[in-house]
Amino acid sequence: MLEVAQFLATLCCTLFAGAAVYINLVEHPARMGCDTKTAATVWAPSYRRATVMQASLAVVSFLAGALAWLLGGGILWLVGAVLIGLVVPFTFIAVMPTNHALLAPGRDLASVETRALLEEWGRLHAVRSALSLAASVVYMVLLFRA
Repeated sequence: MLEVAQFLATLCCTLFAGAAVYINLVEHPARMGCDTKTAATVWAPSYRRATVMQASLAVVSFLAGALAWLLGGGILWLVGAVLIGLVVPFTFIAVMPTNHALLAPGRDLASVETRALLEEWGRLHAVRSALSLAASVVYMVLLFRA
Protein backbone atom coordinates (compact mmCIF):
# COMPACT_ATOMS: atom_id res chain seq x y z
CA MET A 1 0.00 0.00 0.00
CA LEU A 2 2.89 2.36 0.78
CA GLU A 3 4.39 1.92 -2.68
CA VAL A 4 1.03 2.58 -4.34
CA ALA A 5 0.59 5.81 -2.36
CA GLN A 6 4.13 6.92 -3.22
CA PHE A 7 3.68 6.16 -6.91
CA LEU A 8 0.29 7.87 -7.07
CA ALA A 9 1.55 10.97 -5.24
CA THR A 10 4.52 11.26 -7.60
CA LEU A 11 2.55 10.56 -10.77
CA CYS A 12 -0.20 13.06 -10.03
CA CYS A 13 2.26 15.71 -8.88
CA THR A 14 4.52 15.42 -11.90
CA LEU A 15 1.53 15.46 -14.25
CA PHE A 16 0.30 18.61 -12.51
CA ALA A 17 3.75 20.20 -12.70
CA GLY A 18 4.14 19.33 -16.37
CA ALA A 19 0.77 20.87 -17.22
CA ALA A 20 1.43 23.95 -15.09
CA VAL A 21 4.87 24.56 -16.59
CA TYR A 22 3.49 24.04 -20.11
CA ILE A 23 0.84 26.65 -19.41
CA ASN A 24 3.43 29.14 -18.13
CA LEU A 25 6.11 28.53 -20.75
CA VAL A 26 4.04 27.78 -23.86
CA GLU A 27 0.29 28.31 -23.74
CA HIS A 28 0.01 31.60 -21.85
CA PRO A 29 2.88 33.34 -23.68
CA ALA A 30 1.38 32.20 -27.00
CA ARG A 31 -2.01 33.68 -26.18
CA MET A 32 -0.37 36.84 -24.85
CA GLY A 33 1.28 37.21 -28.25
CA CYS A 34 -2.20 37.85 -29.64
CA ASP A 35 -4.27 40.97 -29.25
CA THR A 36 -5.91 41.31 -25.83
CA LYS A 37 -9.41 40.38 -26.96
CA THR A 38 -8.19 37.15 -28.54
CA ALA A 39 -6.01 36.33 -25.53
CA ALA A 40 -8.90 36.82 -23.11
CA THR A 41 -11.30 34.92 -25.36
CA VAL A 42 -9.09 31.82 -25.51
CA TRP A 43 -8.02 32.08 -21.84
CA ALA A 44 -11.55 31.41 -20.53
CA PRO A 45 -12.17 27.94 -22.05
CA SER A 46 -8.58 26.92 -21.40
CA TYR A 47 -8.94 27.91 -17.75
CA ARG A 48 -12.22 26.03 -17.37
CA ARG A 49 -10.81 22.83 -18.88
CA ALA A 50 -7.56 22.93 -16.92
CA THR A 51 -9.29 23.61 -13.60
CA VAL A 52 -10.88 20.18 -13.27
CA MET A 53 -7.75 18.31 -14.30
CA GLN A 54 -5.29 20.31 -12.21
CA ALA A 55 -7.45 20.48 -9.09
CA SER A 56 -7.96 16.71 -9.18
CA LEU A 57 -4.25 16.02 -9.67
CA ALA A 58 -3.24 18.36 -6.83
CA VAL A 59 -5.73 16.91 -4.37
CA VAL A 60 -4.91 13.28 -5.21
CA SER A 61 -1.18 13.98 -5.00
CA PHE A 62 -1.59 15.69 -1.64
CA LEU A 63 -3.73 12.89 -0.21
CA ALA A 64 -1.45 10.14 -1.54
CA GLY A 65 1.66 11.92 -0.26
CA ALA A 66 0.11 12.36 3.18
CA LEU A 67 -0.94 8.69 3.13
CA ALA A 68 2.63 7.67 2.24
CA TRP A 69 3.85 9.61 5.26
CA LEU A 70 1.19 8.04 7.51
CA LEU A 71 2.16 4.58 6.25
CA GLY A 72 5.75 5.12 7.34
CA GLY A 73 7.32 6.57 4.21
CA GLY A 74 9.02 9.34 6.17
CA ILE A 75 8.49 13.02 6.86
CA LEU A 76 9.68 14.11 3.41
CA TRP A 77 6.55 12.56 1.88
CA LEU A 78 4.57 14.98 4.02
CA VAL A 79 6.81 17.84 2.85
CA GLY A 80 6.06 16.98 -0.78
CA ALA A 81 2.37 16.63 0.03
CA VAL A 82 2.27 20.04 1.68
CA LEU A 83 4.07 21.67 -1.26
CA ILE A 84 1.61 20.33 -3.84
CA GLY A 85 -1.28 20.83 -1.42
CA LEU A 86 -0.43 24.53 -1.12
CA VAL A 87 -1.50 25.12 -4.72
CA VAL A 88 -5.13 24.66 -3.66
CA PRO A 89 -5.38 27.42 -1.01
CA PHE A 90 -3.04 29.62 -3.08
CA THR A 91 -5.43 29.25 -6.00
CA PHE A 92 -8.47 30.14 -3.89
CA ILE A 93 -6.81 33.07 -2.11
CA ALA A 94 -4.53 34.59 -4.74
CA VAL A 95 -5.59 33.39 -8.19
CA MET A 96 -9.39 33.20 -7.99
CA PRO A 97 -9.95 36.97 -7.62
CA THR A 98 -8.10 37.47 -10.92
CA ASN A 99 -10.03 34.60 -12.52
CA HIS A 100 -13.35 36.11 -11.41
CA ALA A 101 -12.34 39.54 -12.70
CA LEU A 102 -11.40 38.05 -16.08
CA LEU A 103 -14.69 36.15 -16.27
CA ALA A 104 -16.87 39.04 -15.11
CA PRO A 105 -19.93 39.54 -17.30
CA GLY A 106 -19.66 42.63 -19.44
CA ARG A 107 -15.87 42.79 -19.23
CA ASP A 108 -14.30 44.67 -22.14
CA LEU A 109 -12.05 41.89 -23.43
CA ALA A 110 -9.97 44.34 -25.45
CA SER A 111 -9.22 46.71 -22.55
CA VAL A 112 -5.87 47.59 -21.00
CA GLU A 113 -7.26 46.36 -17.67
CA THR A 114 -7.99 42.93 -19.18
CA ARG A 115 -4.43 42.77 -20.51
CA ALA A 116 -3.08 43.63 -17.05
CA LEU A 117 -5.26 40.93 -15.47
CA LEU A 118 -4.00 38.34 -17.95
CA GLU A 119 -0.40 39.34 -17.19
CA GLU A 120 -1.08 39.10 -13.45
CA TRP A 121 -2.72 35.71 -13.96
CA GLY A 122 0.46 34.45 -15.65
CA ARG A 123 2.60 35.61 -12.70
CA LEU A 124 0.25 34.01 -10.19
CA HIS A 125 0.11 30.78 -12.14
CA ALA A 126 3.92 30.66 -12.09
CA VAL A 127 3.72 30.26 -8.29
CA ARG A 128 1.61 27.15 -8.83
CA SER A 129 4.22 25.88 -11.28
CA ALA A 130 7.03 26.51 -8.79
CA LEU A 131 5.21 24.79 -5.91
CA SER A 132 4.39 21.76 -8.03
CA LEU A 133 7.94 21.54 -9.40
CA ALA A 134 9.36 21.67 -5.87
CA ALA A 135 6.96 18.94 -4.75
CA SER A 136 7.85 16.87 -7.82
CA VAL A 137 11.55 17.09 -7.02
CA VAL A 138 10.92 15.98 -3.43
CA TYR A 139 8.73 13.09 -4.52
CA MET A 140 11.09 11.98 -7.32
CA VAL A 141 14.13 12.01 -5.05
CA LEU A 142 12.22 9.94 -2.49
CA LEU A 143 10.86 7.53 -5.08
CA PHE A 144 14.19 6.87 -6.76
CA ARG A 145 16.49 6.81 -3.74
CA ALA A 146 14.96 3.56 -2.52
